[in-house]
Parts: sequence; C-alpha cells; structure tokens
Amino acid sequence: MEYPFVIMWARSKLLITLLLFIAALFVKGFTHDLLLEAGVFLVSVKVIMMAYKISVIIREIREIKAAIRTN
Repeated sequence: MEYPFVIMWARSKLLITLLLFIAALFVKGFTHDLLLEAGVFLVSVKVIMMAYKISVIIREIREIKAAIRTN
C-alpha cells in the first residue's frame, strides 16, 4: 500500500528546503553560514530517507504477518 500523501509531503518538504537553501546562498553569500544551511538541508533529506525505509520495513512485516496467518 502506497502513501501518496506522505510522498507528496516529502517532496514538498525537500522542495521548500532546497528553495530556502538557494535563497540563503544569495542573501548570506558563501560564508560560514552556508555550512549551517547545508546541514539543515541534509538533515531534511535524512529524515525523509528514514521515513521511506521505515515504510518499506512495515510493508515487509505486513507481508510476513500475512504469510504466517495463511499457514
């Protein structure tokens, strides 16, 4: 079972974070603050990757549970 709302949420979060990162480049310039902005972007990407991995694991657990019930 897919979760289109979650996928849409993840994509929108990445897009907003990327746009804010690019805006910070123009406002702040290439300074020390760039590292902070890059860190925020990478944390967002990591959270979305972890959410996807958890959804895959849940799907596998449900398949195993269904297989056990049929036996």
